[in-house]
Amino acid sequence: MDFWKRHKDHSVCSAPDTLQTSGRTARRKRKVVGSWAILAGVVLATRVAVATPYVVPSGSMQPTLLIGDRMIAQPLAYGFSTANLPLGNYLPGTGRVFARLPHRGDIVVFRNPAHPADTFVKRVIGLPGDTLSLHAGRVTLNGHELPWAYDGLSLEELSDGRKVPAVRYTETLPGGFRHPLLKTTTTGPLDTIPRVTVPAGHLFVMGDNRDNSADSRLDQANGGVGLLPVWNLQGKAIVIAASRDTKAPTGTVSEALSSIRFERFFSWVK
Repeated sequence: MDFWKRHKDHSVCSAPDTLQTSGRTARRKRKVVGSWAILAGVVLATRVAVATPYVVPSGSMQPTLLIGDRMIAQPLAYGFSTANLPLGNYLPGTGRVFARLPHRGDIVVFRNPAHPADTFVKRVIGLPGDTLSLHAGRVTLNGHELPWAYDGLSLEELSDGRKVPAVRYTETLPGGFRHPLLKTTTTGPLDTIPRVTVPAGHLFVMGDNRDNSADSRLDQANGGVGLLPVWNLQGKAIVIAASRDTKAPTGTVSEALSSIRFERFFSWVK
């Protein structure tokens, strides 16, 4: 009799304990899920509103940006559009909230109009209403040829890691802003283009590596950017956070350390 009484009492008492334990476990799970959701929201908000990281995969912006640079962009420098959102390539193009046009000379990151899932980085040369043409590599902007200053011999790094001779120049934009560029020829297919007027809501962008950049000099059908819609802007490049020579050997610790370009860490993009 005592046995059955004890067994009965145990059964009655254990049920609430089990329910309480299950309830505590469920609350803990909800807290964990909520914490991860908050963390994901903070990360997303930071990327969309504060700073967005990018890795430079090509040499189209040499000598300003090198292959393997880890770059940080200010995403709201030109306002906000659906292009700023993750998976924005699946969203319809819209206007921009708090829109502001870039300055000539700004280095911008943007969704490639032909393939919106891809992000490009180029320098703004022409604004809406500007007229541009090129002859023998020299840009004529609004009737005035942009001044060049010889800046010495240099090297262009190719995508396979090889380096070829190049010449470095400094180009001066209206307002006095100066930036470097690389040239390997003055008779290439992108060195001479007829005059074009930049329409409203668009930009004319070019790579600083003038002979190896698919930019506004090429239309989208031929693999270029064409005239860039302002909607596609994702931000302004502001700083190189880190950099590594992606083609350098890394088999040993010393080789891995040698591949890191410490001198480029936390350098401003301009």
